Amino acid sequence: MVGYLRYDTADELEKLNEIWELDRVFTNYLLPQQKLISKQRYGAKVTKKHDAPATPHQRAIAHPRMRKSPVIRMNAAFKRIKPGALSRQILALTAELETLALAKKPAPLRPVNRAWNP
Repeated sequence: MVGYLRYDTADELEKLNEIWELDRVFTNYLLPQQKLISKQRYGAKVTKKHDAPATPHQRAIAHPRMRKSPVIRMNAAFKRIKPGALSRQILALTAELETLALAKKPAPLRPVNRAWNP
């Protein structure tokens, strides 16, 4: 999501934390996942069975031991999410992070010892 640049300043850490928080919301409320139920091996062939796709939010509210007040809070948070705006915000923060990382001076190169030649 954030690429392979080196992020080692306080400003970059702040942007990373913002991106990860938005990604947490995006993943837990909007991205369905399938969970592996069983796996059987018949010689070299492996047969896997998965359950129906559901978001972590849906799995949490469907859990039998879940209390009512957390479910109400999660549902209220879900209703406030605007997927398009959330995605655009993540992309904008990622672009800002890349700009910050590329604006830094590159590390000085160490001189190469040409006397040593294997």
